[in-house]
Amino acid sequence: MKALLTLFILIAPILESNSQAFPVEEQKVLKDSFSNFSSETIKARLNELNKKTPIEISHTPELEDLIKKYLKEKKSFFVQNTERMSYYFSIFEKALQNNKAPLELKYLPIVEATLNPKAVSKVGATGLWQFMYAAAKENGLELNSYIDERMDPEKSSEAAAKYLLKLKERHNDWILAVAAYNAGPRTISRAIIRSGGYKNFWNIRGFLPYETSRHIPKFIATMYVLEYANEHGIPLYKEEIIKKKTDTVHVKEQISFSQIARFLEIPLDTIEFLNPSYIHKIIPKINNKTQTLTLSENHTLLYAAREKELYDFAKKEFDSLEKPLPDLYSINSKIIYKIRYGDYLGSISKKFGVKTADIMRWNNLSSDKIKENQRLIIFPKRIPKN
Repeated sequence: MKALLTLFILIAPILESNSQAFPVEEQKVLKDSFSNFSSETIKARLNELNKKTPIEISHTPELEDLIKKYLKEKKSFFVQNTERMSYYFSIFEKALQNNKAPLELKYLPIVEATLNPKAVSKVGATGLWQFMYAAAKENGLELNSYIDERMDPEKSSEAAAKYLLKLKERHNDWILAVAAYNAGPRTISRAIIRSGGYKNFWNIRGFLPYETSRHIPKFIATMYVLEYANEHGIPLYKEEIIKKKTDTVHVKEQISFSQIARFLEIPLDTIEFLNPSYIHKIIPKINNKTQTLTLSENHTLLYAAREKELYDFAKKEFDSLEKPLPDLYSINSKIIYKIRYGDYLGSISKKFGVKTADIMRWNNLSSDKIKENQRLIIFPKRIPKN
């Protein structure tokens, strides 16, 4: 698969919004423009957005305040991440278009994960689209001890588009679909019942979790800012930037990012940016399963030309390692965990995303006392990083 990629975004970090990034003079200009900003302008633009998208958008005083706040406090984030947005939006749009979903849903990963493919929430939601374990499996994403496809931009975007379409069919409303994506479909159904049968987000909002009640205004405010990016001085697509094409290669043997980088003289940051789903920065060899690696078009040709030499180089290095590589296991399969010094059931349960009570039940433990080198049966729901 091919996508447009700028040299800049290969190494661009995820940047937090920071209003102090503006020079004093620019802050003054911004302040003046905001003080003179017309409510009628916002209302008119929201009305225009509502006409062009099947996502229902309406003006509220709270939404207007949030839009102004984003333009004042988050503009630096948008400006500094224009290349990153350009790269990811092309991927999101393709997946959404393939599934006949509104293209404006491409703004969700900004709200969900600030465009960070490796983002992990406190409850374990992962990737650009913040998939939980169960939803990821349900929508066809692979998770094992080496690969977490929730962090794969293309695969997770396709899965997210399909999932959002299912939620829309269930609730017959795109805004409720976005809310269900955040809180879960059953939470939305319960809120509808508790509200007395209303099926409009703004009418059931008081019966939703606080985070979800804030999620929709954040999504619409982000959509507003970026749909009118030019008017706000946010150059989403910079034509003067030289862009390169990317392509994928099929990887036939186990190999690490560092080995590829050193042998083919490719910046390691580039490989990591383009392939965030490989947890240990190692592409494993799995029987009856082809792994892929995304590189620039020129580097894929170089990889193909020196493939055998590269695999020989990697095998020699792996064979010389003193420390064994992490075990490969499916995220929904049983593993045997050997307790290390300093481990306790709480830390182990957190590491694998399971309950302490479940570990005790799986291993017939009458108490939470464990000892070093003891072995435990675990059915992991989270992939540990080491």
